[in-house]
Amino acid sequence: MSDLDSQVKDASDELEPGGQTTFAGLSHLVASAAELPTIEALQAEIDAIAQAADTPARARAAVVELLMRTLTSGRDTVRRAMIDEPQAGLRLARTTAHMTDLVVAAVWHYATAYLHHAPIRTKGERLAIVAVGGYGRGEMAPFSDVDLLFVTPWKRTPWAESVVESMLYILWDLKLKVGQAVRSVDECLRLGAEDITIRTNLLEKRLIAGDRAPFERLDRKLWDDLFLKTGPEFVEAKLEERDKRHERHGGSRYLLEPNIKEGKGGLRDLQTLHWISRYLYRVDKAWELCEMGVFEREEVALFAEAAKFIWAVRCHLHDVAGRAQEQLTFDRQIEIAARMGYHDAGGRMGVEHFMHAYFRHAKNVGDLTRIFSSALEAQHAKAMPRFSMLLRALSFRSGASAAAGAFVVRDGRLATRDDQVFRNDPVNLLRLFREAARLDAQIHPAALRLVTQSLDLIDDRLRENAAANSVFMEMLTDRQNAEWLMRLMNETDVLGRFIPEFGRIVSMMQFNMYHHYTVDEHIIQTIRVLNRIEQGAAGEEHPVSTDIAKSGLNRRVLYTALLFHDIGKGDPRDHSELGAEIAERLCPRLGLDDAETELVAWLVRNHLLMSDVAQKRDIADPVTVRDFARTIQSPERLRLLLVLTVCDIRGVGPGVWNNWKAQLLRKLYWDTRAVLTGGADVDTTQAARVQDAKDALAALLPDWDAAAVEAECDRHYPHYWLGLEPELHKVFAELSREGAQGKIISRFEQDPDRDATTACIYLQDHPGIFSRMAGAFALAGASVVDARTYTTADGMACSAFWIQDAEGKPFEASRLPRLQRTIERTVRGEVVARDALREKRREKPRELSFRVPTRIVFDNEASELYTVIEVNARDRLGLLHVLARTLTDCNINIFSAIIATYGEHAVDVFYVKDLFGLKIRNPQKQRLIERRLFDAIEAVMPALPATAAAATDEPSRSPK
Repeated sequence: MSDLDSQVKDASDELEPGGQTTFAGLSHLVASAAELPTIEALQAEIDAIAQAADTPARARAAVVELLMRTLTSGRDTVRRAMIDEPQAGLRLARTTAHMTDLVVAAVWHYATAYLHHAPIRTKGERLAIVAVGGYGRGEMAPFSDVDLLFVTPWKRTPWAESVVESMLYILWDLKLKVGQAVRSVDECLRLGAEDITIRTNLLEKRLIAGDRAPFERLDRKLWDDLFLKTGPEFVEAKLEERDKRHERHGGSRYLLEPNIKEGKGGLRDLQTLHWISRYLYRVDKAWELCEMGVFEREEVALFAEAAKFIWAVRCHLHDVAGRAQEQLTFDRQIEIAARMGYHDAGGRMGVEHFMHAYFRHAKNVGDLTRIFSSALEAQHAKAMPRFSMLLRALSFRSGASAAAGAFVVRDGRLATRDDQVFRNDPVNLLRLFREAARLDAQIHPAALRLVTQSLDLIDDRLRENAAANSVFMEMLTDRQNAEWLMRLMNETDVLGRFIPEFGRIVSMMQFNMYHHYTVDEHIIQTIRVLNRIEQGAAGEEHPVSTDIAKSGLNRRVLYTALLFHDIGKGDPRDHSELGAEIAERLCPRLGLDDAETELVAWLVRNHLLMSDVAQKRDIADPVTVRDFARTIQSPERLRLLLVLTVCDIRGVGPGVWNNWKAQLLRKLYWDTRAVLTGGADVDTTQAARVQDAKDALAALLPDWDAAAVEAECDRHYPHYWLGLEPELHKVFAELSREGAQGKIISRFEQDPDRDATTACIYLQDHPGIFSRMAGAFALAGASVVDARTYTTADGMACSAFWIQDAEGKPFEASRLPRLQRTIERTVRGEVVARDALREKRREKPRELSFRVPTRIVFDNEASELYTVIEVNARDRLGLLHVLARTLTDCNINIFSAIIATYGEHAVDVFYVKDLFGLKIRNPQKQRLIERRLFDAIEAVMPALPATAAAATDEPSRSPK
């Protein structure tokens, strides 16, 4: 036997029960037999307890206490092993199962020897205690269910019912979560034939205690009368079950908080392979699949390593959660990464290295599933025609007819003509995918397996091959299939081999609450969005981007920019700069000319710019638009950058895109386009723009006489007219007629175009009014996304807030009265926001995992009138209130606030002046404000050491 053969056998031996080491058939534990209790010793102790008691029933409490100590001792053994051998997943799971075996067998001994002793039992009173499901497989996490099947030869007898009842009560007293059924052999066969879940459980069974005869009869009849006759039916049911399960759990194996049991690429997928192979081949060990030609030796090793790793993660997850938790949430990821020996290195966190390993194993599970399907079809096409038809149906796309040259279409799927097509011409490794897209046919699993086995052919010579790069660009820019092609090439490692820089970010996670996917999956998601835009399928959601796509743009540049925009992630350097350098190096290789290369690099370098400006700056300020236009320089760049930005945000994950972001980007696009094409004059005088706003108000108030309109206009200062839309000027004019000294007047209106509720509040101005209102919104559960406040010449405040609920949507009309009452009470001082918020703040464990360094930026160039103060910090309830109150205490007047949130990262931007109406230019004053803000944030939210920047004209980058 070769070294590799030996390694495969050793790895897969641990994957399957064997060796008959324990009384119930388990082996490969984390401790030797001498270190663990034995069933003989337990039975002897139970005998001693029972014989010392007046009656067997009175010994029950002592027996339960003994068994609880045994369970606790076993769990302690497993927990110590988790620390000493943190990645010994299967052995941890098997040891937990063994300790459960001991307890179940001991309970059987006590129940039958003392509680219901029957010296002579008839054949009908024979009873087998059988472990089924995961427990039957011998794999249990610390809080897994104990699935037991009590098997009788025929119908149940009173004695058997009494024994089962007594056993269950004791197991429940031991706090075990028991799933149980009492069935005869015939009932098992009938129910197994009707229910695929019951049948699957019966496939994995072990005799734990009791009589062997019913167990052996059940096993024999299951194979002879059920399993051997229903192979295709079982496979069909399990594959359909798998697809539905994937859909329920997000449909991607690259979700950043995966369900490690039920999710795609998780344990259940591995178990599905095991169930099908056992059902069809009756194998007990994974390496036997190698002998049967189903897997290659390396593939069996991948199978075993994936099972060991994911089982280790599951055991640690149960242990740290103290319950049966299957979703690997952010807070658990940090602790488990440390337990399993992953540390910060190479500019990346230990948890990111840990999750990278998890996603690589999940990807291997997908590869193995595809390979397994190929082998099954090849071996069963003649003997099991229905099975072959099933697999073809699962992979069939449409009626492709034939393909020339290296490939052929068999049963609707693209296959290689022979096993040498890639060796003869490595470019065929790429042509295979292109041909599949051209024919609209799925690729045969055997061809994909051959691709995986031929990855060594993707070397520098192939990467520099002009024909190969031409084929790649043809696929990348395929408006119908680019996403499908990139995803399949990524799954088979072709993409990462052909572009090694992309291979570096495959399965790389970004440890934050903003992103939903790994970096490579995010990039492919952005390509999916662009495909939909080009196909006209996103016209309602993205009308401007759809119009741009229809009018024509450089598709090669845009798709390439999407492919490269986050390719620099995971490096200590700015990922946008590194990505631009990679683009400059790779674009010529891909066939782009100098101008296209320059444009791709510019887009990658600036792919966050439009999102930053739209969400973190006052885009109603002409200076913002002017400065942005100076950076963009050309309408072509603007068009490409808008579409790229839309794809980037949409590719982050569900729920990130909303109408608020959409309208910000559209307004910035149209205003900048007008500047770049000469349709707007940014140097129009302030006085002219103020007059235009006043004229617009007069047109909206046809029932007001000229004197009343003039009086309303005279009450407001220029920045009021420049900062709000005419419709809001009209609202405040109407509120002013309702207002009186000391009275608070408000109007809340839904703004579905922005996915927000507009709250206009009119009241007497006084210091701190902005922070009080911000606190009131926080208390009412409202998230402020934009806010402006202006003081009139007669001392009234006109404050406009745009708010959303916890789901990022406008507030329901039924909730608005309570919201208005909360604001009025807080502004009057009846509720002290600071105290009320302190009582409501409760840190969620999931959010405590994240640390966002506090960063404060002063920018005196972004606006002609105001100093812009940008605060980056970890988001939490009432952060805007805390910051606004601190600025007020520093004698700073807030005129507007813009709030952007990226998961746990909040960016609050304030447009401010000092008490004299001037910008804050004094460095000493800036440092004082900065220190006060730091202290205020630290008081409510301990933060990491922070870096602060002052007097800069460079906006900070979004946390993408």
